[in-house]
Amino acid sequence: MRLGPLPDARAMTINRKAIVLFLQELRSSVRQLALAIVCWTLLIFLWSDRLLPVLQAHVGGKLYFFSVAEPFLAHVKLSFFTALFVLMPLLLRALWRALALPFGMSTLRRAVFTVATTILFYSGALFCYQLTLPYGIQFLLGFGGETLTPAISINRFANFISIFVLAFGLLFELPVFMIFCTSTGLVSCATFMRHRRYAVLIIAILAAVLTPTPDVVNMALMGCPLYFLYELGIVLIRIFRLDRNARAARAKQAPTEEGQVGLKS
Repeated sequence: MRLGPLPDARAMTINRKAIVLFLQELRSSVRQLALAIVCWTLLIFLWSDRLLPVLQAHVGGKLYFFSVAEPFLAHVKLSFFTALFVLMPLLLRALWRALALPFGMSTLRRAVFTVATTILFYSGALFCYQLTLPYGIQFLLGFGGETLTPAISINRFANFISIFVLAFGLLFELPVFMIFCTSTGLVSCATFMRHRRYAVLIIAILAAVLTPTPDVVNMALMGCPLYFLYELGIVLIRIFRLDRNARAARAKQAPTEEGQVGLKS
C-alpha cells in the first residue's frame, strides 16, 4: 500500500535535486559574471559621453538634468545597462550551463540554446529600439503640441530606454523557453496549444504594461510579434517532435527508477 505515493515523492526528490544542482552551478558563475559586469561598466563609463547622442536621437532635442548628481547617475546607469547588453551572451551561457547538469543537457544542445537565446535577445532589443520606441516616444511627445516644450530628464529617460530595450530582448526568448519546457518534460505541447487563449491574454497584459504608450498600434507592435513567437514555439516543438522524445526519455527512466525503489524496499 505504500507504493501509491512513491511517484509523487520521487518527482519531488528529483525536482529538489534539480533545483539544488542548478543553484550550485549558478552560484559558481555569479562572482565571475558580477566582476565582468563591474569591469565593463567602468570601461564603458569612460566613453559614456558617446551614448548620449543615441538617447537624444529619439527626442530630437536636448536632455536636461534637475539635480547636481543626475548627470553622473545617468552616465552610470547607461554604462551599467550597456554592459548588461554587451555581456548578455555570457549571462545566457552561464544560465544554460547551470541548467545543463540537472536536466541532462548535452554540450551541443546547450550550445544551440545559448546561440538561439542570444540571437532572439538581440533581435528583440533591435526591434524595440528601431520600431517600438520611436513610434511610442513621438506619439507621447505629440500631445505637447506647439504650446508645450518638452524638458526631459536625462536620468529618467535613460531608465526608460534601457528597461524597455532589455525587456523586449528577454520577452523574445519565448520560443526557446517553450522548447526547453517541452524537451525536459515540464510542459507538454498539448498544454501550450490548449491554453492559447490564456497566452493571448498574458501577451495583451504585457503589451499594455511594457509598451511606452497604451494605444492599440503600439500594443500591437509588441503583442503581434510575441504571439507569432508563441505559435513559432509550438510549430518547432511539433516539427522536432520534442514532446514525443521527452515522453520516450521518461519511459526509459521509469523502469530504472522503479527497480531502484524495489531494491531499496
